[in-house]
Amino acid sequence: MPWINHDLCTGCCVCIEECPAEAISLNEEEKAIIDDDKCIRCGKCHDVCPTDAIRHDSERIPEEIDKNIARVKSLLTHYSQQDEQIAFLERMIRHFNKQRKIAEATIEQIKQIISEIRE
Repeated sequence: MPWINHDLCTGCCVCIEECPAEAISLNEEEKAIIDDDKCIRCGKCHDVCPTDAIRHDSERIPEEIDKNIARVKSLLTHYSQQDEQIAFLERMIRHFNKQRKIAEATIEQIKQIISEIRE
């Protein structure tokens, strides 16, 4: 999912003009924002942004990991006993393993769709 680096966005509106899904607008600070629900992930905004303010999700992976760990550590404070803490952390591992399985299964189904389109 593309996102806007507001430090780089000048509010030039080129991405807004080129977006075929009308998923981009300006916020109150005159910076572009993307409506995730409307975005069709065509990549046109990436191609036309003169300041490279429109970025790829992969850049946010470390940030998302940090956010997950901060949440886990915050929730961990609800448990005072070592055995409770370990049990909680093991539940969190199961939670993230489930998320991984969902992502992997989704990717496989998308690959199947690609194969069907190519036939």
